[in-house]
Amino acid sequence: MAEHDTNAPPPFELGDVSPSTPTAPAFMDLQHPDYAYMFGFLQADGHLAQGTGHKGRLTVEISVRDIAVLRAFQRLTPYNSSITERVRATNFSEKHHSAIWTLCDQEARATVNGLGLPYGRKSRRIAPPRVEFSRRDYLRGVIDADGSVGHTGQGLPFVSLTTASAAVGAYLCRYAKAVTGSARQIGRNARDGIYNVVYTKEAAVQLAGHLYYPGCLSLTRKQTAATALASWERPADMPVRSPGRRWKPWEDRALLAQDDAETAAAELGRSAASCSVRLWRLKTGKVRRPEGGPAGA
Repeated sequence: MAEHDTNAPPPFELGDVSPSTPTAPAFMDLQHPDYAYMFGFLQADGHLAQGTGHKGRLTVEISVRDIAVLRAFQRLTPYNSSITERVRATNFSEKHHSAIWTLCDQEARATVNGLGLPYGRKSRRIAPPRVEFSRRDYLRGVIDADGSVGHTGQGLPFVSLTTASAAVGAYLCRYAKAVTGSARQIGRNARDGIYNVVYTKEAAVQLAGHLYYPGCLSLTRKQTAATALASWERPADMPVRSPGRRWKPWEDRALLAQDDAETAAAELGRSAASCSVRLWRLKTGKVRRPEGGPAGA
């Protein structure tokens, strides 16, 4: 589980999730929905390169099928920028056709950098803005760039985000809980150190409907997918899973003292499988041991 970020934006009331739209916004005024979305997208899928002297560039390269969002960025930017296309071989396709938006203006780059888009490698360093911003639009931008919306192979609705940033992953969890009531605890994937945050079923329907509201700036294909989720209804024969029971420090201490899943299961009123997994996590450091636990257990 990610540690709490002491510099994270302050908690918010659910009534704050849809701030009013100011008139005549300045470039990258993040209280404006379109700029908040644009900034979230840039943090997740943009690249800010710093050249020699005052040279540098901000670029976003995406599939040409999504070129419309780059044209929207160009319209929102009161500085000269360009959109080009190219076809190249990638790990996924021998002829990947992409579109690239490029912005070189130093003043514009300084603005987005000051808001929290670092130069160079950034995936672990990005975080929600430290200024007031339109939260749902920012998160929709992040999900459009690094997430997915749709139906699983079993036909279940889902909304997911893949990110290397603990701050962004944790913020989505906080926000989604306020909107849907569904809690998530994030942890890095052991293979590549990436966070995978996934919402399914009713939580996905609620979150998608909230983030992808009518008329919002978004990738057309994901807006279509989000709209399609609204028609999903839980089958009558699909049980509702009760919230998981969290482990308390005294339970961890008892589990470590017993050092046997079967024995501890009877004492704690949990399944042997649950105790076995928890004991493994405690012993391997996947979760923090409770204070006062058995030494060397």
